[in-house]
Amino acid sequence: MNRTRTAVAALVATGVLTTAQWGLAGAASAATVTQKSAGCPLDIVYPTRFYVDHHGWVTGSGLYFGIRSRTSRSYKNVTFTVTDVRNLRFGSATATGGRISHRTSKTVSVSTRTFKGRASLGFKVRTHLLNTRDYKLKFTLRGSGWRCAVNQGTWGS
Repeated sequence: MNRTRTAVAALVATGVLTTAQWGLAGAASAATVTQKSAGCPLDIVYPTRFYVDHHGWVTGSGLYFGIRSRTSRSYKNVTFTVTDVRNLRFGSATATGGRISHRTSKTVSVSTRTFKGRASLGFKVRTHLLNTRDYKLKFTLRGSGWRCAVNQGTWGS
C-alpha cells in the first residue's frame, strides 16, 4: 500500500515537473524583428520569441541573428559577431549571405567581402541556454563605408 502511494506521488511530481518545463518552453514561436540604430544604415535582426526543450536547447535548428541594409549602397569587409555575455552556449552555425569566419562555444562571426545594398547577412546557430530565465549576448559590427558604432547593443533577458 505504501509503495503504491509512493509510486503515485513520484509520478505526480514528475508530471508537474514536465508540465512546468512545457509551460516554460511553450512561451514562444520563432519570429524576428529589426532594431533601428541611430545613424547606422543597417538593422540588426534577432529573435523575439523561441521554444526551448527540456534540456535547454532552442528548438527549430536554433536562433537566427543577422543584419539587413536599409540603403542601396554596398560596403566592404563586413563582419557581424554575436558573443555570449551570460548563460548561452553555441553549437553548429549556418551562414546566410556570407561565411562563418569564427565559431566557438561562446562566439559566432559571419563575414563577407562585399555587402551589397538591400542585402542581408547572418547566421542560424544551435543555441543552448544554461539558464532559461537569465541570458544575454552582445552584437558587434565591423566594416568600412559607414559610420556605425562597433558595439551594437545586447539581447536577452
